Amino acid sequence: MTGDHQSLALILFSVFVAVTLGITTWVSRRRHGSAEEFYAGGRLFSPLENGFAIAGDYMSAASFLGISGLIALFGYDGLLYSVGFLVAWLVVLFLVAELVRNCGRFTLADVLAARMRERPVRIAAGTASVTVSVLYLVAQMVGAGSLVALLLEGAGAQERAWMVVGVGALMVVYVACGGMRATTWIQIVKAVLLMGGAIAMTVLVLTRFHGDINTLLTTAAERSGHGRDFLAPGLKYGGGWTERLDFISLGLALVLGTAGLPHILSRFYTVPTARAARRSVIWSIGLIGGFYLMTIVLGFGAAAVLGSDAVRVSNSSGNTAVPLLALDLGGGAGSTGGTVLFAVVAAVAFATILAVVAGITLASSASVAHDLYATLRRSRRTKPGRVHSEVTVARVAAVAVGAVAIALALLAQDLNVAFLVGLAFAVAASANLPVLLYALFWRRFTTKGAVWSVYGGLVPAIVLVVLSPVVSGSPTAIFPGLDFQLFPLENPGVVSIPLGFLMGWLGTVASSEPADAARHAETEVRALTGAGAA
Repeated sequence: MTGDHQSLALILFSVFVAVTLGITTWVSRRRHGSAEEFYAGGRLFSPLENGFAIAGDYMSAASFLGISGLIALFGYDGLLYSVGFLVAWLVVLFLVAELVRNCGRFTLADVLAARMRERPVRIAAGTASVTVSVLYLVAQMVGAGSLVALLLEGAGAQERAWMVVGVGALMVVYVACGGMRATTWIQIVKAVLLMGGAIAMTVLVLTRFHGDINTLLTTAAERSGHGRDFLAPGLKYGGGWTERLDFISLGLALVLGTAGLPHILSRFYTVPTARAARRSVIWSIGLIGGFYLMTIVLGFGAAAVLGSDAVRVSNSSGNTAVPLLALDLGGGAGSTGGTVLFAVVAAVAFATILAVVAGITLASSASVAHDLYATLRRSRRTKPGRVHSEVTVARVAAVAVGAVAIALALLAQDLNVAFLVGLAFAVAASANLPVLLYALFWRRFTTKGAVWSVYGGLVPAIVLVVLSPVVSGSPTAIFPGLDFQLFPLENPGVVSIPLGFLMGWLGTVASSEPADAARHAETEVRALTGAGAA
């Protein structure tokens, strides 16, 4: 990259950071320090605002950088991510959004505690939520490292590491100072920028091929090095039973994982009513659906314009396909148009990462403070100042979660960000979704069943990832020089998701404690009607 690319991109990125820090500062002066303000922004956002914020939360670096890169490298098989991420919102819309808004206050654990013994379910759900959040944060920070390696000529591991640390520091500032209100407005601004950038890039790609999709796909196949196989299933997930099972596992994780993501569930508490939560999801589906259609064009466009080999040379996982495509569409390296377009896309990608990590960090810090800390300190619940101390703990937790995510991101810098998000989705679908659905719809569900369901999905998912080719035993693993691989699949969802449901059922039928029918009836009425909802 030339000095012009670096300077302009850094200027635009600095402008975004300055604007968002300004928003955070303004909000921090207006808030009153209450838990409702910090965790839910006072529940004052409209469905339109929350819909944009949800879209901003969901359209992460995995979407903008990772999915397009996978399509550029693997063609048809890369489409699974776009389809899976979008279809997942139907589960959220029909099964989760309104019921969660009515049953909880700030976190997933609130839904479980409404009808079960509070201490064990809060500890279990809080632990799972923090784990999922950290995995999701790792993906965003890896995207930040890939961008800086492309932006700064000659940037090596040290520069990428500093960028990861810088993004982590900024997200802690956003969360600790501004809470949910600042995070929401940052996500809205980011969603507008991302949609604008994606639309502009899509128009340029289609213009390059005179609006002929067939020519675009044909050219992409020719320049991919795989011919017509590039447009057919099986390039990445074909072959033996292991690859095919991995395909099924990834599909399950993507479709079911969204409804268990802590930072998505927390967004339903920022609107005043369940009806507003449903309308928020409808707005977000429209925005997200349009965006994922554009990632398909961008992915095949990168393969057609640049060639899959050029994308792979820049970044073996394809994370830099979109910025490189912008450089070419703008006129090529050294041109004014290329410099400007590249800088804009790089700045939008940075904005995407910052906004998403802020939302995830807020959700994880809420779980630490509201679920884990508050539960362990329950004996002091009625003492004055307790609410304020919980918010203080949330701010400290944001720093701790950020530090853990930074450390893990430094280990996983060479992995595709969409793939990393797929792992986070698998853990969310294994640990959070089964217990949430059981708690909402199964009358006999007990506290033991809830605890077994969370840990029965969480522990196997984490263990299988550690024992998979992602961590060791392959040239592309996090530790390529080691080999303790025992599990053949890269995504654990096909095993861990059914285990989460199975352990919830086993824990319930093995429990000597009968389900509290009265509390279930109260929760059911509240979920369906909103009576008594916060």
